[in-house]
Amino acid sequence: MDTGTGSGTGVGPERLDEVVEEVCAAVFPSLRRRDQRERGRQYVRGLITVEGRKSIRNMAHQTRGGGPAEEQALHHFIAGSTWEWEPIRAALTRYLVRAAPLNAWVVQPMAIPRGGEHSAGVGNRFDPYQGQMFQGQQAFGTWFTSGGVATPVGWRMHREDDAEEPYETCALSGVLETVRSTGAGVRPVVLDVPDIATRATVNRFARARVPLLARAGAGARMVLADVRLPGSGAAPMTARDVLQSVRGLRAPLEWADPDRPGARRSSLVAGVRVVFAGREMLLFGEWTEARRQPVQPWVTDLTRAAPAALVRMTKETGRVSRAAGTSLGRVGLRDYVGRSPAGWHRHVTLASIAHAALWQAGGLPAAPRTTPVNRPLPRPRHPTPTPC
Repeated sequence: MDTGTGSGTGVGPERLDEVVEEVCAAVFPSLRRRDQRERGRQYVRGLITVEGRKSIRNMAHQTRGGGPAEEQALHHFIAGSTWEWEPIRAALTRYLVRAAPLNAWVVQPMAIPRGGEHSAGVGNRFDPYQGQMFQGQQAFGTWFTSGGVATPVGWRMHREDDAEEPYETCALSGVLETVRSTGAGVRPVVLDVPDIATRATVNRFARARVPLLARAGAGARMVLADVRLPGSGAAPMTARDVLQSVRGLRAPLEWADPDRPGARRSSLVAGVRVVFAGREMLLFGEWTEARRQPVQPWVTDLTRAAPAALVRMTKETGRVSRAAGTSLGRVGLRDYVGRSPAGWHRHVTLASIAHAALWQAGGLPAAPRTTPVNRPLPRPRHPTPTPC
């Protein structure tokens, strides 16, 4: 079978074909029919090797010679078939764990600008990064991060008929589904969604016994809880004011710049215990310049962890953003056009497999390490969960 030349991937066709076979063999056992497994391989190869937009027509033409019958068969495999994507996503995570132990999950939104009414989930959406409305689809990806790899393994779309569901709920449901289904062990979840640190978020993760690091709004209100510090137990303050009040505790930190491989940067970090959302949490932040305000407050239930280790973990978000930017063109994460929500899920699942295969084959730029992979973080002290 012609798998293309690998043009644009930086990997020879033989090596690429070998890795695609290896990854697909590891993630497709839940596809019981041989023809479905072969269609899955064909689609993954097409996502990697087809130049430009990863349309079904283009992939059918390059990997099987094209023709209306072949295009229709590949379209049915994605939009009209009945195979389930959840077991494949879980198998992909297990494959990645064997290759590189999981460091942390990172959740980021993915805005997909798109006009018309011919794609699933298209509507007036809010982009939490840009802080503005747009026409298109809004999705949330859960990314596996470890060492030099950042690969998406879970997805959830905020569908048009879910308009009453808050974006926060959509993001949390997606990551918790992924964490529960993979059996990859308990690792922290980094919620890289603006202002997602709310009472609902904190309580939901506490019930699930999953440690979290969540972006907090600068104006989020909390009470200083460290009795050794002035103002402990007093009136609530904003997250930014709390961090400014403990700036004398800042310590220097050096970290790898995800946007400039090999480059190192430095900043100041500090953390302090607070009462937030009715629970004791650790508020921590980073200053890129000593005389300015902290760049982004975060809260976590890992209250015994060192602020420097936590800030390094939040740097995983930069690696994910860089990997996502690469994947948009390399494997067509945004390229699915169709009315079927199930078809969208199958497409992004296979695009995630293609991303993992490219990483394994050496076709994606290595990301700098930001946290030692095998250093365990303290477990959060959660109360006994109560029924939801």
